[in-house]
Amino acid sequence: MNTLSSKAGLTAKLYEINWLLVALVTLVGLVGVVMIFAATDGVWSRGAQQHLMRLIVAGGLMIGVAMVDVKVWYTLAYPAYIGALLLLIGVDVMGVSVNGSQRWLDLQIIRLQPSEIMKLAIVLALARYYHDLPKWRVSRFFGLLGAAILILMPMALILRQPDLGTTLLVAATGVAIAFLAGVNWRVIGGAALASAVALPLFFRFGLKEYQRSRILTFLDPTRDPTGASYHITQSKIALGSGGVSGKGFMNGTQRQLEYVPENRTDFIFTVIGEEFGLIGSLLTMGLYMLVIGLCIWLSMQCKHIFSRLLVLGLTTTFTLYIFINLGMVMGLAPVVGVPLPLISYGGTVILTVMTGFGLILSAHLHRKNELPRSSF
Repeated sequence: MNTLSSKAGLTAKLYEINWLLVALVTLVGLVGVVMIFAATDGVWSRGAQQHLMRLIVAGGLMIGVAMVDVKVWYTLAYPAYIGALLLLIGVDVMGVSVNGSQRWLDLQIIRLQPSEIMKLAIVLALARYYHDLPKWRVSRFFGLLGAAILILMPMALILRQPDLGTTLLVAATGVAIAFLAGVNWRVIGGAALASAVALPLFFRFGLKEYQRSRILTFLDPTRDPTGASYHITQSKIALGSGGVSGKGFMNGTQRQLEYVPENRTDFIFTVIGEEFGLIGSLLTMGLYMLVIGLCIWLSMQCKHIFSRLLVLGLTTTFTLYIFINLGMVMGLAPVVGVPLPLISYGGTVILTVMTGFGLILSAHLHRKNELPRSSF
């Protein structure tokens, strides 16, 4: 009887999952498979096959995460954060260096990028923190201090790798969650003013030479056309050459001649723009907007602070991924090495993004369940 009851409960859960979100996320991932196939000259084994396999595995993981009661994710929020922090420390001690950046842990079976895991962990930790924190303490000193510590510790470790893009993404996500939790406008304004004052010092002493060069290149793309400006210049040429309707699938000359570096990873949007033009680019952005809009709608149905902030925090992270990458590719932001989620080639990224959507689905699926509330 119990077995039959548990099976019935499992079936009911599967039925209640928001399959529209699953379908949209899968569709974005399949766009990635097609564009990686194009970016690698139609060689299936040079990325498209791996991306599809990762999409299938990550899709199964997404559904598995969605089926788990949101109470479990509430309980695991701080342990997950501590685990991700320890992995970041592990990268600092014995990480693998690639292209001058020490961002990976080589586990033999898989090469893990802990900063991607932290993008999930920071949202979980802050969602629980503000769920447990009394409303009146949100804008008080110790309430702000606790959130600041949670945000600044991973930021410091990620910046050491160095990975400015992920550091800024973690900071922006943390600030967004604090704002959504109800932090006073005056506090946010004061923090923004302090950041603006500290910015010149951070630019001078907190960045590596190549990072400063990228920012200067963003401000003046003509300063080093064959060096630091090369990525942005070639990216703009590729996007512009696509025109309105594009040159056609597999017909991108900028791609074929390999003028745009990293065109299957961070700069894959240039392949979309060149081969499918403005129409293809807008359709891709429209697909992303549908995913984001649906996630915001799902958050509005969650009755607990933890679930709402979890959904909105993960949606913010996903949105920042998109805006930073597109801004970078279009020359509207410095080159900071942020991939286009679900479309760019990359194992850890697709697993963490899909896990994030699993958490969103879990929060919505179990939105009526009661959650505990720890006291400070």
